[in-house]
Amino acid sequence: MLSNIQQQWFSNVRADILAGIVVGLALIPEAIAFSIIAGVDPQVGLYASFSMAVVIAFMGGRPAMISAATAAMALLMVTLVKEHGLQYLFAATILTGILQIIAGQLKLAKLMRFVSKSVVIGFVNALAILIFMAQLPQLIDVPWAVYPLVTLGLAIIYLFPLIPKLGQLIPSPLVCIIVVTAICLMFGVNIGTVGDLGDLPTSLPHFFMPDIPLDLETLQIIFPYAIALAAVGLLESMMTATIVDEMTDTASDKHRECKGQGVANIVTGFMGGMAGCAMIGQSIINVTSGARTRLSTLVAGLWLLILVIFISDWLRVIPMAALVAVMIMVSISTFNWDSIRSFHQNPKSSNIVMLATVAVVVATHNLALGVLLGVVLSALFLANKLENDVHVETHLHQGVRHYDIRGQIFFSSSERFYHFFNFQESVKLVVIDLTHSHIWDVTSVAMLDSVVHKFKNHGIDVRVQGLNQASSIMIDKYGKHAKI
Repeated sequence: MLSNIQQQWFSNVRADILAGIVVGLALIPEAIAFSIIAGVDPQVGLYASFSMAVVIAFMGGRPAMISAATAAMALLMVTLVKEHGLQYLFAATILTGILQIIAGQLKLAKLMRFVSKSVVIGFVNALAILIFMAQLPQLIDVPWAVYPLVTLGLAIIYLFPLIPKLGQLIPSPLVCIIVVTAICLMFGVNIGTVGDLGDLPTSLPHFFMPDIPLDLETLQIIFPYAIALAAVGLLESMMTATIVDEMTDTASDKHRECKGQGVANIVTGFMGGMAGCAMIGQSIINVTSGARTRLSTLVAGLWLLILVIFISDWLRVIPMAALVAVMIMVSISTFNWDSIRSFHQNPKSSNIVMLATVAVVVATHNLALGVLLGVVLSALFLANKLENDVHVETHLHQGVRHYDIRGQIFFSSSERFYHFFNFQESVKLVVIDLTHSHIWDVTSVAMLDSVVHKFKNHGIDVRVQGLNQASSIMIDKYGKHAKI
């Protein structure tokens, strides 16, 4: 027990504290920006980022992973906030957490195995596009000074890391915000600021019940949003956990992570925060900064809160142009550019799945719906490929017709399998050789039964041979005529 605590919390103290401080700084602009995307006060995103990080440090299944307010979740709650208000968002966040705990108990993380790489790429690319689109209102019908400031912000973000030593010590988004804010204050540039958007935290968050009616009508309002938030939150968290697993060459408990995300969202909802999940970008920053344990996540959350409480007056004067630059950077870094470069080399089916996922997500702003469509299309393409791979080699020898079936026999290919056979041929015996094939389901067993039965009705003996153990068990259990 003690050795486990030591390993997960205090085996890498110095590097974890430094990484947590870096991430805590970087969380500020993103939390504010994601609040703006969701249409809520900046304090909602900041409280969410604090509570998510602190709770997941103790409850999560993946050490060194960062959870906070995210763009993916923010995009899903826009309509809810607009139509029903902030209190319903808090209730939806709590319900999201409950659904995620249930998902963890049911071990639904295993379903990630059915999400193909094409779907994941489509999900990530659609998220990047939506993040960029969310910045357009801040770039249309605004003072001309916004454009050079956004350009300057992007230049700082991408060029500052190139400075030896210093560029790696301070997050470039933070430098961008400081420089752009300083310019606006020095020269009196009159453009929109964070303070214009709503309240910022001035005190520690506290627990409270959302001020909404606890009835069926409320549940009908928040449940669809909670389902989408829970699905997208778990999807992004599981993907992030997999990435961190690969980077650190360690394993994570994804079922615990599901439940941990749920607990974190419940706490967040009762503390006046928006639903969140694991952050791919910040988790990568954390790990590449040397973090390996839960301590880094805890430090990031606590440091964020300390900064926000003590420098809230400064946060109010941050120009929106600086945050727009940060979010454009997030959008660019989120997009999988390899998917464009390798588009012509990828199979057509993979490209279709990726593009369909992107199209649905961008059109509906519902990431869960896009992922669902992508998974369905992937399954259909796989089934079609396996179906087309099924073929037969046949020959006649001394009045015996041999059928050598090759490929995977399942519900989709079973009809194709049936049409391989000539029931009108005048032969004494038919040998169906399944050495190079596999019987997968009840439908294919029933189809093999039909084949055997039809041959026998025509007075032809049938011998089924070459079955592997799994196929034999299926036939013995569910077959009638094809039993060996």
